[in-house]
Amino acid sequence: MQTLAKQDYIVFFLYFIIIVGYGFWIYKRKKKAESSSKDYFLAEGSLTWWAIGASLIASNISAEQFIGTSGSGFKMGLAIATYEWMAAVTLIIVAIFFMPVYLKNKIFTMPQYLNKRYNSNVAMIMAVFWLLLYVFVNLTSILYLGALAISSISGLNLTLCMVFLAFFAVMITLGGMKVIGYTDVIQVFFLILGGLITTYLALNLVSKEFGTEGVINGFNLMTTHANDHFHMIFDKTNPNYMDLPGLSVLIGGMLIINLNYWGCNQYITQRALGADLKTARGGILFAAFLKLLMPIIVVLPGIAAYVLYQNGHFHAEMLQDGSVNPDRAYPTLLNLLPVGLKGLSFAALTAAIVASLAGKANSIATIFTLDVYKTKLNVEADEKKLVNVGKLAIVAAMLIAVIVAPFLGIDKKGGFQFIQEYTGFVSPGVFAMFILGFFWKKTTSNAALFATIGGFILSITFKFMPHFVDLHFLYDSGFAIANSNGIYEIPFIDRMGFVFAICVIGMFLISIYETKKGVQTNGLEIDKSMFKMSTSFTVGAIIVVGVVAALYTIFW
Repeated sequence: MQTLAKQDYIVFFLYFIIIVGYGFWIYKRKKKAESSSKDYFLAEGSLTWWAIGASLIASNISAEQFIGTSGSGFKMGLAIATYEWMAAVTLIIVAIFFMPVYLKNKIFTMPQYLNKRYNSNVAMIMAVFWLLLYVFVNLTSILYLGALAISSISGLNLTLCMVFLAFFAVMITLGGMKVIGYTDVIQVFFLILGGLITTYLALNLVSKEFGTEGVINGFNLMTTHANDHFHMIFDKTNPNYMDLPGLSVLIGGMLIINLNYWGCNQYITQRALGADLKTARGGILFAAFLKLLMPIIVVLPGIAAYVLYQNGHFHAEMLQDGSVNPDRAYPTLLNLLPVGLKGLSFAALTAAIVASLAGKANSIATIFTLDVYKTKLNVEADEKKLVNVGKLAIVAAMLIAVIVAPFLGIDKKGGFQFIQEYTGFVSPGVFAMFILGFFWKKTTSNAALFATIGGFILSITFKFMPHFVDLHFLYDSGFAIANSNGIYEIPFIDRMGFVFAICVIGMFLISIYETKKGVQTNGLEIDKSMFKMSTSFTVGAIIVVGVVAALYTIFW
């Protein structure tokens, strides 16, 4: 069993003291200004553009990226970077079209938007939906995968690691969004620095394996010895097509995944909802630039581990229950770091996990407090009561995650894919409901209910359809691929695209029928001037889109 040296623990505890100390200082400094529950949950007007951007990335990048995406890099290569690079483009779309709508209509939570645009039934159904999804899929996955990685690096007991991460995250989260936002800046510094060090080591190891030195040589050797791992678009003969089905990663279901995640997700949008439009857009643009860097940190180490594995290294370390587990790639590399640097990378991994846990727990508390407790359980609750209920919700959510996480089989499928697929059961319907609600005033509440409930049922139906219907006839079009058991399935990214299209058509037909019957709708306040962009934002957005286009052209 690998363990950390004394110097590694010193480095790690220095990081711990810096984060907790800075968080406490922010909390004491801002506490006098804290006047409402919205200030506690959203840090209204308190976060700068760089704090918003850093917090977005810190909340997004966690164990599922460091461990899961590196594992996917080991298994399928650079193509998994589509989740990062397409996210950069998606963030630009969200900044241009989504944020003006939220801020103009004073939207602070996603259920609040649904209540204002549709009705309280739609809002409450989705509030409960999101709470269950955040607690039992996202929070548990982050906690369990994070603890698994830390346990494999430090040699500490898995349960002890989960308890430590939960405790660390709760300490930060109880300080509110101001503390989360500003400590996330330090977390991102550690995350990027430690991640780049690990990538540098991995590429250098590849160089030395083939008798040379340097990260550039290492990268070039990887493209030579693992050429099949440097293609962004798969054809249907590729064994990983089920996970990343061809052009769908550009124009299909991947757009639904990203637009729903970055634009309709309390966990993410919460960082910008307390700011003015210029600050919010600046923060989101900063996050988009950081997203372009993420594959260097979370994908390249996995490919490097694959090249080294193919050359006879890490065979024992990569095995779990007699077979290769790609999710072991990143922890295996961390164990090769020199003393001291290992502690820094360990701190970076912990920073990513804790920041993501804190952001998720704060979003859970925000939805529960403002959209369930305040709306249904105690309408007369004062601001102090709401803040205290939010703090209790944070602790309760984390306790539930610690208890149930080991029983969900998160590590069996591959952490990153586990989160994507199960979140994908609700994403198409939710995104259809949001996007039509934004830009088509005739969309009715019943149409939204159809997307919410019908979209979930359709996702489940498409998932299990292959057990009852032979889908071989869809193979030639690339919409069905044989799994390991020879059963033809629709890749989950394509399933999301199909469900989204059906939801939009269904919502359109229901809304047209109901408006002809005289049903009134609650349109949002929208005008063209809302979407006007500053020159600096426009230039930044063009650069981001241009870089992504160039990357896809080079690695097509």
